[in-house]
Amino acid sequence: MSKPQNPTSPSTSKPGIGRERQTEIYVRGVSGQPPAVPVDFCTLEQRAKEAMSPEAFGYVAGGAGMERTMASNRQGFDRWAIVPRMLRDVSVRDASVEIFGTRYNSPHMLAPIGVLEMAHAEADLAVARAARRENVPMIFSNQASVPMEDCARELGETPRFFQLYWSVSNDLVKSLVQRAEEAGCEAIVVTLDTTLLGWRTRDLDLAYLPFLRGKGIAQYTSDPVFRRLLKEDELDQEVGPERKVNLSTIRVLMELAGNYPDGFFKSLTSGEALAAVRKFTGIYSRPSLTWEDLSFLRECTELPIVLKGICHVEDAKLAREHGIDGIVVSNHGGRQVDGALSSIEALPAIAEAVGDDLTIFFDSGIRTGADVFKAVALGADAVLVGRPYVYGLAAGGEEGVVEVLRNFKADFDLTMGLAGCRTIEEVRQATLVER
Repeated sequence: MSKPQNPTSPSTSKPGIGRERQTEIYVRGVSGQPPAVPVDFCTLEQRAKEAMSPEAFGYVAGGAGMERTMASNRQGFDRWAIVPRMLRDVSVRDASVEIFGTRYNSPHMLAPIGVLEMAHAEADLAVARAARRENVPMIFSNQASVPMEDCARELGETPRFFQLYWSVSNDLVKSLVQRAEEAGCEAIVVTLDTTLLGWRTRDLDLAYLPFLRGKGIAQYTSDPVFRRLLKEDELDQEVGPERKVNLSTIRVLMELAGNYPDGFFKSLTSGEALAAVRKFTGIYSRPSLTWEDLSFLRECTELPIVLKGICHVEDAKLAREHGIDGIVVSNHGGRQVDGALSSIEALPAIAEAVGDDLTIFFDSGIRTGADVFKAVALGADAVLVGRPYVYGLAAGGEEGVVEVLRNFKADFDLTMGLAGCRTIEEVRQATLVER
């Protein structure tokens, strides 16, 4: 599948989005109104930490093991330097890209991140509203706090994809995909790098996994096949060692009942909320998944299929051989394998090998518009923003997410202009040097 070509003329662009955002911030500053959330990422992260519980922040901010992959993701960006070009007319810039036949006004997308209720009470709904306001595509998380149908209503006509964790039950896989189609999703993004949960030391030290408290399983508890499987009790539902019954256990049971969609008292008395958590832990992921299984997904849908978690060139080639439409070059934000190759290091070779045949998305380590510029210059068609928007959500709700997205688009626009680029095609031809 050939990539659509970007226009050579920037005439379709709204000029000066970066300057407009700068002016907005500075003018409000004259009236004593600072930005709703910090522009600087480190300050934003600190603000989010103050707004979240230790367990919530640890879950979002943490990585696998000693978090060397997280550090490598950032160091990988630092190894690439932009070489700006001068005396080019960059008065009007066009950051639009075309993905699977739909043109987006920028290469930014919202990465699928689960359990957003840990960051803010409005969770995925607040993110969907922000995505709609900024016309930024959203990838629904399989581990969402809100069913995809509710988020779809908030998005309106804004594009959306669906992230799929391949379940032990193919019936459930098919049901989730069909719901995604009905919710207007334009692609299915299969996450491959989390068939097992990584060794996440922050979560382990706190002995905290949100799913065991009924958080982040709304796509399941709202699914008719999952509810049917729950009643049939087909799978082993054991989740681990026998738990001691104490005040902590009782608090968790109350939390489970409060998070379950059937209502607090019914869930508490029936035990269905606890049963749902046990069922989820036994069914959500399939470690035995292989390339041959992908044919089942193709039978379920005609939507484009994207494989998330690709870092090896040979896996990218295999994706092409199996008729896959796109890949996400990603190491899951450093949350799965400690000491893994950074995503930005993996990107150039993958883009060279399959870039003419697959749509390439990128995530892991993105913190600024300049990072987005580097990813696009190295071969990405679109870039998934992750932790920054979650921190915006924690620090400022819907408005916080809006501000993070505006800042990303403004930073990217200004970086384009200052580097001498008017279009995405020129960004792809931009000069980067490896330090």
